Amino acid sequence: MTLAAALTTVAQDNPTAENNPVLNIAIFLVFVAITMTIVFRVAKRNASASDFYAGGRSFSGPQNGFAISGDYLSAASFLGIVGAIAVTGYDGFLYSIGFLVAWLVALLLVAELMRNTGKFTMADVLSFRLKQRPVRLAAAMSTLAVCFFYLLAQMAGAGGLVSLLLGIDSKTGQSIVVAVVGVLMIMYVLFGGMKGTTWVQIVKAFLLIGGAGIMTVWVLAINGFNFSQLLGDAVANATADPPEALLAPGLKYGALPIDFVSLSIALVLGTAALPHVLMRFYTVPTALEARRSVVWAIWLIGIFYLFTLVLGYGAAAMVGSEAIENAPGGVNSAAPLLALELGGPILLGTISAVAFATILAVVAGLTITAAASFSHDIYNSVIKRGTATQQTEVKVARITVLAIGGVAIFGGIGVQGQNIAFLVALAFAVAASANLPTILYSLFWRRFTTRGAVWSIYGGLITAVGLIAISPVVSGTETAMLGPNIDFAIFPLQNPGIISIPVGFLLGFIGSLTDKRGEDPKLAAEMEVRSMTGYGAEKAVEH
Repeated sequence: MTLAAALTTVAQDNPTAENNPVLNIAIFLVFVAITMTIVFRVAKRNASASDFYAGGRSFSGPQNGFAISGDYLSAASFLGIVGAIAVTGYDGFLYSIGFLVAWLVALLLVAELMRNTGKFTMADVLSFRLKQRPVRLAAAMSTLAVCFFYLLAQMAGAGGLVSLLLGIDSKTGQSIVVAVVGVLMIMYVLFGGMKGTTWVQIVKAFLLIGGAGIMTVWVLAINGFNFSQLLGDAVANATADPPEALLAPGLKYGALPIDFVSLSIALVLGTAALPHVLMRFYTVPTALEARRSVVWAIWLIGIFYLFTLVLGYGAAAMVGSEAIENAPGGVNSAAPLLALELGGPILLGTISAVAFATILAVVAGLTITAAASFSHDIYNSVIKRGTATQQTEVKVARITVLAIGGVAIFGGIGVQGQNIAFLVALAFAVAASANLPTILYSLFWRRFTTRGAVWSIYGGLITAVGLIAISPVVSGTETAMLGPNIDFAIFPLQNPGIISIPVGFLLGFIGSLTDKRGEDPKLAAEMEVRSMTGYGAEKAVEH
């Protein structure tokens, strides 16, 4: 029997297979047990701030590449994009392209230079040649804002998926799931630090990419490895009018193309300035390894997004767009429903476990980044003026983890049932508007000053948040957070990137030109040498 025939037989034997919540939970608990064992084993070596924040800079490029993939490929990347392709076709796949192209910006402009110049956090780079306290405070505020909204989106997603994956429909049940995810996240970070978190992300990336790869081969085998046949079946089951629109651009963004342009700009530029991604560059011993890790991440993420193309159209062909849209989880149910159609409860249980593992790994990375930003940038550099010991700084970071975990749990419970798209959009928009202009100016423009940095960060942050607050993602539409009955949507676009990102760059430019005091040219020269050569990269950045 051929591979195609064997897989077809298995799929046909399970057309009425039902979800098995007990099996899903069992597989998930196996993953938690394995990763928790890893966390406790590496926790014994968390002796210094470098160990807790940067994993002792002990990871190789390939290892960090897998960890970056685990950090970056969230539940939205898997469940959301597969569902978007299944329902909106070509326009849904544009998300994958935007997410992947973004890594070229990180590779060419950010990764190696950040590793050479910084120590633990993004603020290390931004404040290197500028005044420490105002720049670190601004950078920390931006970091906390991005991490908070990204964290809320992941926590809310954890509760939203349980109705399909675990068969829990009640608000109370979903709230319990959010609390469980929050407690596990706290344990991963509290005991494992960056080392434990990194290994969780490596294991999760392997499971996610491996699981998606198996499903992709399965779908192609059922269609005789004929992608054209798969597309034809997807069109036949499409709800689009006409059905062929599933293969052409414009099904989702045809009415307002500039909306997609704005979103694309935010995704491409925001990814290279996400604090939890930037922090991963400090876990490798050299700038060369930082560059290698990004190259590995590009390959892994690129392969994964090719898988989502097959899985999205496969879900449309085998499950049907109408069935996906009417499922309890909406478009997010496309991948699980496809898994159920292919391999029955066992494959669905595995995909369910991978989905929750994805959420756990991402929230752990976000939490340790936020904790490092508060303890290293605010507590030590601003409050203690650089006098705190490493042991005290790590202690404050652990306390911060508990606080962030509590806020994430209550926040995730509070936004259950709400539209969480604005949270993700806000995270990318803030990163692209506030962080990226300041990073690029700091690395490449000697004339950049403290005033320019503060204006750029706060200006980009306020503009992005303000525009989203008065956009259709918050009020005035059926999918808005506040519903259609409350309408104060003045700004027509769902993502502010096309305006807020130029504002961030412009304010940084104007602020620097109007700052007559300037900055120390020696520090600017030292930063340029260090960023390009790595000389002195292991020295403390305080001055």
